[in-house]
Amino acid sequence: MRSKPNLFSHSWEVVKYLNAQVPWPYPADGVFHYYRDRALPAIERGEQWHWTLRLKESPEILIGSIGLFQGLIDNRGYWLGLPWQGRGLMTEAVIAVNDYWFDVLGFKVLRAPKAQANIASRRISEKTGMRVIATPVRDYVSGKLPAEIWEITADEWRAKRASLRIPR
Repeated sequence: MRSKPNLFSHSWEVVKYLNAQVPWPYPADGVFHYYRDRALPAIERGEQWHWTLRLKESPEILIGSIGLFQGLIDNRGYWLGLPWQGRGLMTEAVIAVNDYWFDVLGFKVLRAPKAQANIASRRISEKTGMRVIATPVRDYVSGKLPAEIWEITADEWRAKRASLRIPR
């Protein structure tokens, strides 16, 4: 099933803090090509894990995405369309993929970079028990920006997870 067009491809507010590898303006077939050419081959190699976010009442509409990546610094990335932000949807997705990273895949540490100016993403990291371990400058779609690398260990996650409201 092909997804209907999503707000990602038309929203600078969503795209500006994404990794500079994301093309802008975003091509109409960009989601299809990303999953076909990059994400699915990495999933097959066991190097990445990806999920799309969709509402139960309209599963044909792609509202966001979250992924996990093997590597030293960039282990998790996500985006969510503006109309769905501020509802706790991405926090719920982050909790689920953190559980998967630690409990299913068995990794010992998770790191997630983000632009310092991306306040909403920073709040999710704070809520889920992460801490800043580095403050580099990184390339984003909007240019070079001060960034933060957030981290949480498996033991820290399990301790924090017990206090979160979303059930397993």
